[in-house]
Amino acid sequence: MELTINHTTKTFEVLPDNLEALMAMEIPGKKKGIAVALNNRIIPLSAWAETLLRDKDSILIITATQGG
Repeated sequence: MELTINHTTKTFEVLPDNLEALMAMEIPGKKKGIAVALNNRIIPLSAWAETLLRDKDSILIITATQGG
């Protein structure tokens, strides 16, 4: 099974159950300051747990940074 995360293809034996599980793997312990798009659609944090993933989905993860 494959997901494209930030334009890089990652292979999984078994896909994470939902977007929340994927985010726990990709950015452990961090939920604030993150925007996630699944197949070009923004998914709010409140919907991560109910957003199921499918083979070949495309996910874009954007994290806020400080600076100027």
